[in-house]
Amino acid sequence: MNTYDAIVVGSGISGGWAAKELCEKGIKTLLLERGRNVEHLKDYPTATMNPWEFKHRGRLDKLKKENPIVGRCYALDEATEHFFVKDHEHPYVQDKPFDWIRGYQVGGKSLIWARQTQRWSNYDFEGPARDGFAIDWPIRYKDLAPWYSYVEKFIGISGNRDGLDTLPDCESLPAFEMNCVEKDMSGKIGAANKNWNVVQGRCAHLTKPAPIHQQQGRGQCQARHLCYRGCPFGAYFSSNSSTIPWAMKTGNLTLQPNSVVHSVIFDDAKGKVTGVRVVDAVTKKMTEYYAKIIFLNAACLNTNLIALNSTSKRFPNGLGNDNGLLGKYMAFHNYRGVISGSVEGYEDKYYFGRRPTQPMLPNFRNVKKQDTDFLRGYMTFFETSRTGWQQGLGQNGIGADFKNAITEPGPWHVFMMMQGEHVPEESSRVYLHKDLKDAWGMPQLVTDIDYNENDLKVMKDFHQQGSEMLAAAGVKNISTSDSKQAPGLDIHEMGGIRMGNDPKTSLLNKWNQFHHAPNVFVTDGACMVSTSTQNPSLTFMALTARAVDHAVSEMRKGNI
Repeated sequence: MNTYDAIVVGSGISGGWAAKELCEKGIKTLLLERGRNVEHLKDYPTATMNPWEFKHRGRLDKLKKENPIVGRCYALDEATEHFFVKDHEHPYVQDKPFDWIRGYQVGGKSLIWARQTQRWSNYDFEGPARDGFAIDWPIRYKDLAPWYSYVEKFIGISGNRDGLDTLPDCESLPAFEMNCVEKDMSGKIGAANKNWNVVQGRCAHLTKPAPIHQQQGRGQCQARHLCYRGCPFGAYFSSNSSTIPWAMKTGNLTLQPNSVVHSVIFDDAKGKVTGVRVVDAVTKKMTEYYAKIIFLNAACLNTNLIALNSTSKRFPNGLGNDNGLLGKYMAFHNYRGVISGSVEGYEDKYYFGRRPTQPMLPNFRNVKKQDTDFLRGYMTFFETSRTGWQQGLGQNGIGADFKNAITEPGPWHVFMMMQGEHVPEESSRVYLHKDLKDAWGMPQLVTDIDYNENDLKVMKDFHQQGSEMLAAAGVKNISTSDSKQAPGLDIHEMGGIRMGNDPKTSLLNKWNQFHHAPNVFVTDGACMVSTSTQNPSLTFMALTARAVDHAVSEMRKGNI
């Protein structure tokens, strides 16, 4: 009754893909999710609500005060609070400040992600070995390129084909349009420096649904930018609107919410992993489930937690942890640098809709060789807008004339941000607290993760280069700032169970299998060797599809 061909832990972006791929290949699969069930359409209660229909008009001052960690997330408001974990309900210990943003429900953070999707280039996979940090990736771009295409066609990516080797082209749907100011700025920035290539952002939104998207029951993006409430059109990719229903229709999926995975079961007598222990989130009862292959996709930190908690006679320090590196070399993206300014003119122009992406510049630092006093680099995003309501802030007034005045569009502003590559270090780690446990008997995770000197150098360079870009584009009143936000608020945590060729320096092989427990796979952020400067979710999905293909092949050969 509790035996399946495969078990997938976590129903977010990578877990949903693992379930889809396994089920399509005829594998009877149990998909375990620690949170509540969320069904597409049915469980998006605020998706079509107007601002005046919310009790607090969208504000959550009391909740944010009571939950200072999740309260810092840009996507949290009165319309989305039900998709976020609250601080007091799921405690963890911070050796150093770390903002762990979580979404415990079927679909996980795929309901509230920012949907930015870029391929990594070969320079990203070669970077660690070439520049002498971390370890060498066991794969290269050519290994993942066909899987990028496979995933992109199914989920739907809007964007242009830009012909840049630093940002490989994708299987793209029509791109969202830059507004008039962004178009002019892009031309001027590109003309000022041949390495500054402005492209329109690529995002997992259906601008022109293909037949495969229509088969999923998904429709065209309406440019409402209310995505974090759950999209009633299915226009952006989520596990709920796409991979999980697709897996379900095969008849091979068993979806089980409210299932907190305690640990992986290693059978010392058989010398292999045989299943997982699960605590019922409601009754707290523990049950064991068995399968030939296990995919751990609980999101990076929780996947580390489960692996660390999976102790046995063979693995007293955590699953596969012969080298003592489990939970180490954690990494994230550095978002601390911000630049703003004003743009003169264009006062007879405006724009249409609420576009879900913005122009971006692929990394141009240390791409083909080391050419600065810091390692790696950063991707840059910017957008321009003009708003009327801001003119009324701090102003005195009342009545129709005042309200009409502040609804007129104000001047144009530009906002620019960085997404910097953090270089992982062994001292950057997570581990289990010896005494503290959560409500389900799980050890609390301890985060010991911080910025390093390289991050500050990268931010300083972004401030300098970004200011030069904006000046070249004619932007005025340029100012730079450091948000000083804690690591984690980027919500791109990676590492701890990294891939590699050598079992002495890595936990997983090139197929995302544990070196010493080959029927267990990890394809979420925990598997990453480095972070690149690109957003990671598309790479998680491609790695997952590739790993499932290998896992099923090996299972049918009797090798695992």
